[in-house]
Amino acid sequence: MTPSETRAIVSLSLLAAFVDGDKHERERAEIKRIAEGLSQADGVNLPMLYQDVLMKRVSLASVAGELKSADARQLAYEMAVCVCDADGTQSDAERAFLSDARTSLGLDAASATQFSQQAEAIAAVPLAAPVAATAVATTATAAATPATPAVDSAALDQSILNAAILNGALELLPETLSTMAIIPLQMKLVYRIGKAHGYELDSGHVKDFLATVGVGLTSQYLEQAGRKLLGGLLGKVGGGLLGGLGKQAVSSGMSFVSTYALGHVAKRYYAGGRTLSTQMLKEAFSGLTQEAQGLQTRYLPAMQEKARTLDAGKVLSMVRGA
Repeated sequence: MTPSETRAIVSLSLLAAFVDGDKHERERAEIKRIAEGLSQADGVNLPMLYQDVLMKRVSLASVAGELKSADARQLAYEMAVCVCDADGTQSDAERAFLSDARTSLGLDAASATQFSQQAEAIAAVPLAAPVAATAVATTATAAATPATPAVDSAALDQSILNAAILNGALELLPETLSTMAIIPLQMKLVYRIGKAHGYELDSGHVKDFLATVGVGLTSQYLEQAGRKLLGGLLGKVGGGLLGGLGKQAVSSGMSFVSTYALGHVAKRYYAGGRTLSTQMLKEAFSGLTQEAQGLQTRYLPAMQEKARTLDAGKVLSMVRGA
């Protein structure tokens, strides 16, 4: 893939991120931070691309014109779909944008629609669906102000570690849908931790919790996919997985780290009766992120082994908990 095609793919992803005009300022700031953090990678000036999109100096037509190969056009569309679905199912504006993108990129309507439906299916999976990787044993019943249930702390710690290893493994896979699956699995982890402590949460509460500690939905997907794209991993097939197992440094295991920290912050928050302030949550998440970074190398072999058992065909069933 040429540098111009890489720039075009990133530009299309940024266009998709802002197409509905409904991004919270917090999320916009995260996307800007990511662009600055990945600046000048492989000759791609992401801060400039970010500004070009915000200032409307690029268009869908101009971006599509830079994508010469069929593989680049397909990957660009897939990333745009996943960006639109990262924070939930597509809005009307996002559906219209993706339809225009499919036409501008000259993609086969049937295969493009099939991919979009797969992404929508992942985004729409309810929180209550059981997820084996984050299963938590609990006898608690749903209640607005629950009695303190019996919680097996060691089992909960193991479920958090299992979820972090699984998401770290997904980060090693080259498929765009594998990257997208990380976010709903993190949301399910928080849901099940809350449930273990007697809280029945909805998706709005879980999204707010992630945003409070600093885990954006759209921005996290952009960062994960962007690092894989710039590292030459995203979109590869065949030998892509084996090559990816040696490229953990591309993304520094951010999915393992963020999932581990998120799970343990949620455990403290719900075990303490949801009394931690926003500042306390942010500080706890920051400290646990550092702890998780220290564990990353230790658990990398487990992530690699898990990645060898996964493929794109298993992603949806895995998110559903089948």
